[in-house]
Amino acid sequence: MSILTTPIPDFKLSRQVTLTDGKTKWVDLTRANLFDGKRVVIFGLPGAFTPTCSNQQLPGYEELYYQFREAGIDDVYCITVNDGFVTRAWQEEQGIVNVKIIPDGSAEFTIKMNMDVRKDNLSFGIRSWRYAAIVECGEVIQSFVEPGYQDNAEGDPYDISSPVNVLDNVVAHGWSSVNEDKVEGKHIELDLSDTTDVKEKFS
Repeated sequence: MSILTTPIPDFKLSRQVTLTDGKTKWVDLTRANLFDGKRVVIFGLPGAFTPTCSNQQLPGYEELYYQFREAGIDDVYCITVNDGFVTRAWQEEQGIVNVKIIPDGSAEFTIKMNMDVRKDNLSFGIRSWRYAAIVECGEVIQSFVEPGYQDNAEGDPYDISSPVNVLDNVVAHGWSSVNEDKVEGKHIELDLSDTTDVKEKFS
């Protein structure tokens, strides 16, 4: 079994965002703007548009998003080894509006978190093992790594990283709610002031 790296190391990913004037821009996603000063749930999965990821895990976290907020989580991130164009198409196809899908196209984050596996048996190349974690200010305080971590695994276990199980564990911590009607919360915000006079929320 692999163990998640903690604290989360420095990394830099890129994602294209659409500005208020309709133009697009590539922005950096880093340890600082994703994790500093935030308590978040992250979950990693093998890939966009794959069956368990699309039919259960991603929509399950989206459905329970505000319950995570009520239980004291600032945001929920989905990490997948796909490029930003694939993740945007997947987000639109799934109707995701709350969970933030983080494109890890070169598997930089996944490798640094010790969650990378080979899936050459499926012609997938390097992908993420399925896992979830509760992260506070960049420190992994609880992890949910599916059993059987290995390259070219025949199966795709999905149990302890499910949103229901992770939410139960979050609730057990007894944190205060961060829902918008009580506390502002700490969603990802990217300062794009060189091209527009407002902050664009990551979506």
